[in-house]
Amino acid sequence: MTRTPLRRFLDYAVLSVLAFVFALPVLYLFLGSLKPSDQVLDGLSGFLPTHLSFDNYTAVLNSFDSDSTGYFWRFMGVSLLLATVVVFGGLIVNSMAAYGLSRLRWRGRDAVFALVLLLMLVPFEAVAVPLFYMFNDQRDTLYIQAIPFIAHAFSVYQFATFFRAIPPSIEEAARLDGAGPWRTFFAIIVPMSKPVFASVAILTFLTQWGSFLWPVLMVSDPSVRPLPLQISVFQGQQPVDWGQVLAFGVLLILPVLVVFAFFQRWFVQGVASSAVKG
Repeated sequence: MTRTPLRRFLDYAVLSVLAFVFALPVLYLFLGSLKPSDQVLDGLSGFLPTHLSFDNYTAVLNSFDSDSTGYFWRFMGVSLLLATVVVFGGLIVNSMAAYGLSRLRWRGRDAVFALVLLLMLVPFEAVAVPLFYMFNDQRDTLYIQAIPFIAHAFSVYQFATFFRAIPPSIEEAARLDGAGPWRTFFAIIVPMSKPVFASVAILTFLTQWGSFLWPVLMVSDPSVRPLPLQISVFQGQQPVDWGQVLAFGVLLILPVLVVFAFFQRWFVQGVASSAVKG
């Protein structure tokens, strides 16, 4: 259906207003991180770009520059390492599981897929305490912060939904050419599935990067402490310097923006294709 110029204008006007409203907290975060602490919590006047400097960023980095306080870049490195392992490990494990559940035929496949769907309904908080007692001997390690989150039911569901929309004729042609399941998956399915891989990568990175409950339970050693846990420790110090807290928040979200910028091309393609199919 062709939209009239007025309808198109109204659509863009509404979307622009919504985008502006959702961007306001981020704008406040960036401006507040550049202001003195006594001017951060000034209500709407906090949006005025006055008395801007990078002093808060310098203070944050200087606050974590010794063995007693830990090192900021070590916290950042731990978070990046954990997120990288979970994202790439999850892309491999969950995509292969979804391919087996959506494209291969074997006894009990539908029952296993139903179980995966049921696992999506179980919040992590419901299993956090049992996992804590299971892995209590592995506290303060890097791998225990990553391994439980590589396999993820929702990621499997996303991949399976996308794979089921791929025409079966493509795989039939590959089989006629002598390709087995492994070659078909890596040489044909994966290159055709960039949108869903981008979507899963972004969502997985967001979830892992902001992980807080599990590190609270499993991490007490500053040398393996991720950045989201460290910002809570930093904010709890008295007196609270809100300018530095917001600067810490900006440093925390910068990797998220980089990851989204890297994957946004395929992410938008996936959203557009889903809208067309819907």
